[in-house]
Amino acid sequence: MEASKVYFTNLRTRPGNSLPDKLEKLVKKANIEKIDFKGKFVAIKIHFGEPGNLAYIRPNYVARIVTLLKNLGAKPFLTDSNTLYSGGRSNAVDHLNSAVANGFNPLTANCNVIIADGVKGTEVREVEINGEYCKSPKIGAAVIDADIVLSMSHFKGHEQSGFGGTLKNLGMGAASRAGKLELHSGSQPKVDEEECTGCGVCVKHCAHNAIHIGGGKKAFIEYDKCVGCGQCVALCQYEGVVLSEWDTSENLNRKIAEYTKAVLRDKPHFHISFIMNVSPECDCWGHNDAALVPDLGIAASFDPVALDHACADLVTKAPALANNIIADNHGAGAYLREDKFKLIHPDTNWQAGLEHGEKIGIGTLNYKLVEV
Repeated sequence: MEASKVYFTNLRTRPGNSLPDKLEKLVKKANIEKIDFKGKFVAIKIHFGEPGNLAYIRPNYVARIVTLLKNLGAKPFLTDSNTLYSGGRSNAVDHLNSAVANGFNPLTANCNVIIADGVKGTEVREVEINGEYCKSPKIGAAVIDADIVLSMSHFKGHEQSGFGGTLKNLGMGAASRAGKLELHSGSQPKVDEEECTGCGVCVKHCAHNAIHIGGGKKAFIEYDKCVGCGQCVALCQYEGVVLSEWDTSENLNRKIAEYTKAVLRDKPHFHISFIMNVSPECDCWGHNDAALVPDLGIAASFDPVALDHACADLVTKAPALANNIIADNHGAGAYLREDKFKLIHPDTNWQAGLEHGEKIGIGTLNYKLVEV
């Protein structure tokens, strides 16, 4: 397969050529202007950062991209879906507050924020792709309703997928709460009777009439009707319905690739990845540990698989910094060309997701790095 071009700029600056300037030059060199943006709704998929985490992308970069898109006639909005776990982004009210607090608002980012799957995570579009792992991914409605998808991803480690890059930002991040459960779970959910309050929210929203309230005023599941969609887990505010077991890293990454296919289907799309503050774990945590490697640069491509592969290779080739989790276990500067994500999360397999992404046609592992 022909190599996809991944455009890359380092972080060196000079007077008259700031980092936002370099970002704009990068995306223009990568031919973002080939997309017809005039009058189109553009979902800028980004992670707003869990409160307490400071490794997320600076809003200044977002503002520059938003201004560029508006100058091209677009109607851009920033978006992300609610989280499955309880925290600062598990419903649209808290999620919007978190986004505003972290600088993603019309004053600083020049753009409105729309939470993709609504107030409680129920604004969902099922996209039939007949995938090997996911038949009809459940995506936040605002992302599917957009005309164009543009992702801005913070490239970092992840405790389940190995790293979080473009595929995870799109496939996991745009998934509704029920979609996130499908991605994570290896089986049907179960009821924790000690936590269940018998409120009936799960019963009301089960599309398959598989969950009921019993005589003890606790929920119970008819497993012959349950399809494992996870809507009950997503909606329960008391952790009364929970995952039975987590899926493997390989399957999680393959599912993420299939969800990414659903997000991008029939839409023009473009992707930017920031290889900065490469923290060991996801921005979903309310903290960020010390970066694994030096800040490397910004990369962009039309191909999300090639982009993730190029970013992973750049991190692999970089020396480990001192005073981080790698240095604690292996020494500063050690493992110059070792897979940093495998060192810190040895049970993960990020390659599985990229390989599956190539198999299902959302991109190629073969890339050519073009320095700008």
